[in-house]
Amino acid sequence: MKDTGKFVVSLDFELMWGVRDLVTTQTYGQHLLGVQQALPGILSAFSKYQIKGTFATVGFLFFQNKNELLQHLPASIPAYAEKILSPYGDYLQQDIGQNEEDDPYHFGLHLIQLIQNTPGQEIGTHTFSHYYCLENGQTETNFRDDLKAAIDIAQKRGIKITSIIFPRNQVNDSYLNTCKEFGIIAYRNNQKSWIYHARSGKQESLVRRAVRLLDAYVNISGHHCYTHQYMGKCLPVNIPGSRFLRPYTNRLRWLENLRLNRIKKSMTYAAKNNLMYHLWWHPHNFGINQAFNFAFLEKILEHYLYLNNKYAFTSYTMSELAQEILKEKK
Repeated sequence: MKDTGKFVVSLDFELMWGVRDLVTTQTYGQHLLGVQQALPGILSAFSKYQIKGTFATVGFLFFQNKNELLQHLPASIPAYAEKILSPYGDYLQQDIGQNEEDDPYHFGLHLIQLIQNTPGQEIGTHTFSHYYCLENGQTETNFRDDLKAAIDIAQKRGIKITSIIFPRNQVNDSYLNTCKEFGIIAYRNNQKSWIYHARSGKQESLVRRAVRLLDAYVNISGHHCYTHQYMGKCLPVNIPGSRFLRPYTNRLRWLENLRLNRIKKSMTYAAKNNLMYHLWWHPHNFGINQAFNFAFLEKILEHYLYLNNKYAFTSYTMSELAQEILKEKK
């Protein structure tokens, strides 16, 4: 592998499937509807700055209509102890519209096709149903069936899935062999710090959330930049996240320069030391306050170009980087 820094960008594309248990459509509707403008804007920015992004997409979003979705459900479904986590049963039957025009909160095929038609972009999986791998009530068999359904519908749309991002970053190490069996070569793991260690929803704490928020502005936990030796210890290749790109909030606007410098300094550290830096977020994070969010993103991407010119800091999709690491191991 060429001895240069690597810049990885990934997005968790989930729409309502990823937030249903946290907020109602009414309270979060602006964020979700804003994806219709935000995602094309993100793709345009990536093209302008020569960024290769990985868009991990929930399998439910691949369908043209509800009838097609119902015909392609997994062979088994999780029986979460927290019933609100499940998108099946009454929710799927009663709360989902008939198609994308009728229900833009749950369907997104035209956006997937837009990603598919943008050069340099990868479509990975965010599981079929926004599957929670660390929650009580689900099994490895349920996960296997879910992943098969996600890969099958993607293949039907002409997309080969080789990367996965686990919803809520709930990486379950015992499920990685299943991913490998289905041809997954890359996954996004959590940062190497106690504040980012994968936990179920019930195990999460306000203290960890508060420290993570502070860490977005001040370097508490480190740069989270990684060597290919660290990432390539096993298959699928572990490509950890470095920083969640938090969206603009008016109440913290006075901290925006700190937030930007936190990211830029870590990118520079990766570029100078030939390490990997992995920035991630969700398209719906840009659903509102789009002018502020895109201005912030542009500053990051301008810094990427500077580092690319000075240190050969290079953009990779998750699968591209995994392929490079696997070649080196042979």
